[in-house]
Amino acid sequence: MPIPQLSPEERKAALEKAKAARIQRAQVRDDLKSGKLTLKQVLDMKDDPVVGRMRVSTLIETMPGYGKAKAEKVMNELRIAESRRLRGLGERQEAALLERLG
Repeated sequence: MPIPQLSPEERKAALEKAKAARIQRAQVRDDLKSGKLTLKQVLDMKDDPVVGRMRVSTLIETMPGYGKAKAEKVMNELRIAESRRLRGLGERQEAALLERLG
């Protein structure tokens, strides 16, 4: 499938939309890190089209005390694929994640 050719106005609008999405995901991560949001609250927001596209590994790395190595270990223990996004988590995976980190 070829890449669609966008007019300058369409390209600018798409770039602005992507920037707004990145800012919203960054705000969610900051709120989680500072304690304004809990993991449960973030997982409840997974139906949001922007938050739902956040990778689970990125979310775990945001948690205080977790980095890439610990996040990878948790993902392996819970059998969550590295590429999994919040929207794609199953009920069991979500429950296991909450039990392990919540």
